[in-house]
Amino acid sequence: MRDLLRTALIVALVALGSSPRAAAEAGASIDEVLDAVVAREHELGRMLEQYQPLVETYLQTVRPDPTLGTVPISDKYFLGRIVLSEGPTDAANRRSERRRKPKDQVVSLASDFYSETFKAGGFVQVMVLDREAFGRESYDFTFVRREFLGDVRTLVFEIVPKPTTARKVGRFTGRIWVEDQDFSIVRYNGIYSSVLDNGLRFDSWRLSIGPGRWLPAYVYTEATEQTLRKASVTHKSQTRIWGYDVKRQSAEDEFTKVMIDAPLTEDRSESPGEISPVESVRAWEREAEENVIRRLARSGLLAAEGEVDKVLETVVANLEVTNDLHIDPPVRCRVLLTTPLESFTVGHTIVLSRGLIDVLPDEASLAMVLAHEMGHVLAGHRLDTRYAFSDQILLGDEEAMQQFVFQRYPQEEQEADEKAASLLANSPYKDQLAGAGLFLRALSARADTLPSLIRAHFGNRLAGKEQIVRMPKILAAAPELDPAALDQIAALPLGSRVKVDPWNASIELMKNNRVALLSAREKMPFLITPLMPHLARHATASPGDRGTATVEQEAAQPKTAQRRSES
Repeated sequence: MRDLLRTALIVALVALGSSPRAAAEAGASIDEVLDAVVAREHELGRMLEQYQPLVETYLQTVRPDPTLGTVPISDKYFLGRIVLSEGPTDAANRRSERRRKPKDQVVSLASDFYSETFKAGGFVQVMVLDREAFGRESYDFTFVRREFLGDVRTLVFEIVPKPTTARKVGRFTGRIWVEDQDFSIVRYNGIYSSVLDNGLRFDSWRLSIGPGRWLPAYVYTEATEQTLRKASVTHKSQTRIWGYDVKRQSAEDEFTKVMIDAPLTEDRSESPGEISPVESVRAWEREAEENVIRRLARSGLLAAEGEVDKVLETVVANLEVTNDLHIDPPVRCRVLLTTPLESFTVGHTIVLSRGLIDVLPDEASLAMVLAHEMGHVLAGHRLDTRYAFSDQILLGDEEAMQQFVFQRYPQEEQEADEKAASLLANSPYKDQLAGAGLFLRALSARADTLPSLIRAHFGNRLAGKEQIVRMPKILAAAPELDPAALDQIAALPLGSRVKVDPWNASIELMKNNRVALLSAREKMPFLITPLMPHLARHATASPGDRGTATVEQEAAQPKTAQRRSES
């Protein structure tokens, strides 16, 4: 009980703005704060062993440019699922048990790196801080300052390996940001030592999924090669981690819907007993469509339904109303959570990748992409109905990535372009398509240097190595591309619009402030930038830990139960 009171005092003092040193002067030791930090990090490592999130890395190699700051010269892409094994126990148990090195693995789903798969150790290092040896016996901690990261007040510490362990490979040097309520690390920035002393510098962020629960979500890395003391090329990458509990959540959601469905009360005495052949074909195609969408959502590749879908469907509705269209079944929109720029149709469902939504400069450009996919629907380009058979979707993630193919023949793409041009000519966007054309020009200019970004994994690519393969009339009518002009924004940097919840793969549009550009270097079309999320504490507990009860509901529970658990 005394330890609980001392910990509570630390939390209270820090919440009031006191530093750990001030807390120590009031009777609580800074050593106890650091012990709590270490314990929380080990707890996170153990918690992550029960999940298998998706992990995606997109890497660009850029070189200096006098006008644009940097320009890309190549890129690479990796998508996989990380599987953490049972790792080392905490420091106290490690003294009496033989240390076991974790046998983590990562299952590759899509990759164009020269090696077929990434090593799991690299991903684990940016998810959990030195999972094998993080502790006060291996590191020295120095308090730096207090700092807000978004809405969360944090304590900043510098950590370096102790002299006795500094030469060991894999030790971390850098800074950690610790939130001041539960003492969880929410950010760490630095480098792991390597044999060649050329480790990759990274900035790792975690997002809140509930009280005291912060999960790895974003990582930005950077490495510069130098010749003659001048930077020659720089390798930058974004790693995103999401879908920790997507499979269980989707199953529970479906079961809940079944349980709460209201009984059928409408009178169907006047309805015919059979359906027509046309309706039967539509129902069969819809079943194939639903099977694919559910399978992609269950794997975490497709975002949960939400507000972003509604934004896309509003643009679709604008195209439908102004063209006097009545499409049955109605057109729906979903978001693929991956970075490569692609869009495709699954029956009457239009799917756009998160990366594509990120870089589109305006609503007219979004309307151009959606109009092209609506063109496939209006032209009657159908989904392969083999997906209506259950065995075609009872596949592993790797097999699904290989067998879910929604590409169209060149003639079908041309027909969709013609339909789209007609839709746009009658739409509210007809006088705003110059930006859409500039986007296609900018994409064409980067097609040779960013093949991984424009490579479609499910549908048709937007551009080839030599030419744009979508909407040639809009491209031809676009003004000339001027990379140095500040008033000409042809494409945005990656990560500009969509924020992903790492727990359940839900998404929302970021509420960014409009910033006046100072130079062409800040335009950065299609480029990787550092990830700097706005941190906020989640109001409810994560579904996997405390159900869906709010903090207020927990506080309303009988105090005797709380006291019994504390003792």
